[in-house]
Amino acid sequence: MHMADALLAPTVAATMYAASGITTGLSVAKLNKEDITEKLPVMGVMSAFVFAGQMINYTIPGTGSSGHMCGGMMLSALLGPQAGFVSMAVILLIQCLFFADGGLMAYGANVWNMAFYGCFIGYYLIYRPIMNSNIKNARVKISLASILGCVITLQLGAFSVCIETLASGITELPFAAFVGLMQPIHLAIGLVEGLVTAALLIFVYETRPELLAGVNEMNATDRMSLKKVLIILSVAVLLIGGIGSQFASSNPDGLEWSLFGNEESGYSANMGLDEEDYGVSSSLANASAAVTEATAFLPDYAFSNDSENPVGTTVSGILGSAIVAVVAAFICFLTGRKRKTVNE
Repeated sequence: MHMADALLAPTVAATMYAASGITTGLSVAKLNKEDITEKLPVMGVMSAFVFAGQMINYTIPGTGSSGHMCGGMMLSALLGPQAGFVSMAVILLIQCLFFADGGLMAYGANVWNMAFYGCFIGYYLIYRPIMNSNIKNARVKISLASILGCVITLQLGAFSVCIETLASGITELPFAAFVGLMQPIHLAIGLVEGLVTAALLIFVYETRPELLAGVNEMNATDRMSLKKVLIILSVAVLLIGGIGSQFASSNPDGLEWSLFGNEESGYSANMGLDEEDYGVSSSLANASAAVTEATAFLPDYAFSNDSENPVGTTVSGILGSAIVAVVAAFICFLTGRKRKTVNE
């Protein structure tokens, strides 16, 4: 669901930057009042896990499209909504700057669409109420919260994309037709993400249940050391980013599919836009493209001088996951250090 700069007018992009920036500031302020130092290793490993997971596009059968996880629900269930949101912002910024995935001008919109709904709406209105409900079976709670949360928040994110393009005045995208393509395809994508999220959270519940929010009433006990759980998740990151990414679907993701279709594989053209010439052109978008062209050392998760070399994807998966883990953990460290300084 990463938006390109061409899908946004500068005023809309600035508005979304403001919305995401204010939310980030409030999240950091909230974290400064908490003791989050114990979340440091979990934040690093899980941020890397989401980065690696986003590299694997899975085919949506019968559509010519594919999807990948967003990860907001997963992170907020393990880190809390504020730390989850900050982690997602880090992931999306690194994807944008180092891998040219999503425009820099569109960064604020991408953070809002892919992080805000999953981390805040998904957590406070779906995950936490279900986890605090009278449902007796913990695994049913986790599965229900994960699937409903991912489906609903991806629907909200997809609808936001449509609203943002409407506000940007992109006449090539009639609102009703665009919504009619975006919502159903992201319903399928959200369902798959919900199942993946449920599987991961049930694993955590079975091994280190104290990492999950809302398990106090479940009488769960730790069955594995935190170190061992983090090692298992780290190995999963390496396998997903380094090996699993080689098997990602080549079909366009839900947003690209809605815009351009997939006629090459015998499917519909959908909105039928020209991939080389569509949307809004602006000096700000050109400046944004120049920045990402200069900073992206592995554009499109491949070697810039040899985009067909599969090693580039493996390097992107492993290196990107490592960068995300270090940056996310470092931000957590700075936030915790600031809190201690204030208390002292």
